[in-house]
Amino acid sequence: MRIAVTIFLTDETVTPTRLARELETRGFAGLYLPEHTHIPVDRTTPYPAGGDLPREYARTLDPFVALGQAAAVTQRLALGTGITLVAQHDPIGLAKQIATLDHLSGGRFTLGLGYGWNVEEAADHGVEWRTRRELVRDRMGLMRALWSEEPVGYDGEFGGVRPSFAFPKPVQKARGPVVGPRTLVGGAAGPKLFAHIAEYADGWLPIGGRGLTEALPVLRSVWADAGRDPSALQIVPYAVLPTPGKLAHYAELGIEEVVLQLPSAQEREVLRVLDGYAEYV
Repeated sequence: MRIAVTIFLTDETVTPTRLARELETRGFAGLYLPEHTHIPVDRTTPYPAGGDLPREYARTLDPFVALGQAAAVTQRLALGTGITLVAQHDPIGLAKQIATLDHLSGGRFTLGLGYGWNVEEAADHGVEWRTRRELVRDRMGLMRALWSEEPVGYDGEFGGVRPSFAFPKPVQKARGPVVGPRTLVGGAAGPKLFAHIAEYADGWLPIGGRGLTEALPVLRSVWADAGRDPSALQIVPYAVLPTPGKLAHYAELGIEEVVLQLPSAQEREVLRVLDGYAEYV
């Protein structure tokens, strides 16, 4: 089982380059970073985990800039987002960012994408909350067109692009309906989420990994009904606080990668936690 990590990197934490070097030296498989562009002060959307919103949510580094730094100082470490708020981006520009990072890292990038939870943050980006899932689906279709080997146009409900020359291309080749880097969709189990995963992704990025015993058979059925290769489905539990029993359970479910949560802290504390996670690597 591959053991990766995620962390809220901020202007107050360990730096991306220092952390990336330590992860690769210690044998960790990957580094995933979250995204929030800003947190409106008058936010009324409740924090999904309950209580006050942790300080780091308002101070996150841009994940693509930080992962670019991590890529430059490593050779093998996988790099990913957990998650990219696709609805909050111009898809033409985002397609270029993703393809460039994947190209410069030698194909090490995983696009973890999601729909968000902060209504006020999304609204500042012009996102209509009730249609955000359809918007993400549409923007993924547009980006797939730009990542295609030959110029392909896209005309969607929320936007389009004419057939265009767009380089660099992501390193990984097309896999059925999926074009571009490895793509994992985050979110709570449900029919709409599972349908979108089967339509345009490589798998699921469930936060915390709870309820997988019940959810996985449902997702696998939706995946098979969509004509996807059963052996190609990837499940990557995300932001996990590990125990030996928990990881053994994931292994029994056929899971091959887990992303462990690191504290949003300075170097000494982060390295201390990494020392504790060493037994799982």
